[in-house]
Amino acid sequence: MKCKGAIFDMDGLLFDTERLYQQTWQEIAEERHIVLDSRFSKAISGTNGTHMCRVIEKYYQVSDGLAIMEECMERMRKKLAIHVPIKEGVFEILQFFRGEGMPMAVASSSSRQQIEVNLEVAGIREYFEEIISGTEVKHGKPAPDIFLCAAKRLGLSAKECFVFEDSENGVKAGHAAGCVTIMVPDLTEASVEILPYCSKICGSLLQARDEIMSFSKSD
Repeated sequence: MKCKGAIFDMDGLLFDTERLYQQTWQEIAEERHIVLDSRFSKAISGTNGTHMCRVIEKYYQVSDGLAIMEECMERMRKKLAIHVPIKEGVFEILQFFRGEGMPMAVASSSSRQQIEVNLEVAGIREYFEEIISGTEVKHGKPAPDIFLCAAKRLGLSAKECFVFEDSENGVKAGHAAGCVTIMVPDLTEASVEILPYCSKICGSLLQARDEIMSFSKSD
């Protein structure tokens, strides 16, 4: 196995939270009597900070997207404090990498506080040596900053790390960092355009684990 570490996105990848985010964005839009363009879901996924604000401004037709972004995050904090739905294969792939002695990190556009809460509520915080939030890097996804930072904190080069992502913005970030990037699509199927950025596309983290195990045995 060439890779020595694994970096995971969070929303839509470890947890089935992207659906909740999209529902919340929709709630806010309806309250403002706005009909969101169908392209909004893909445009907003995996973003944070300035990039997220620009997307909000475009699709909500406002001059400053900060207030809407903060409103969405506050509503999500309340929802996730009650329950964090885990995606298929999460425990299996984490246990596999732990058994291989591979250090793991979460690299998410969400705030560090929200990442910590989600991991604790879901009972998987112990698996991760490092957590990197979108607020800790200068440029958010699709820029590679967050994955370069994660690899460095794990004591590895980016090319020695798997990156698992569900969004196209995240996949582009992983690819730009030089990581072995595996896409596990969530709400939106992988487009033809994203294929060159992926080392592999899997239907779930369970499938990803099985394929990595198979590759490891034949290596």
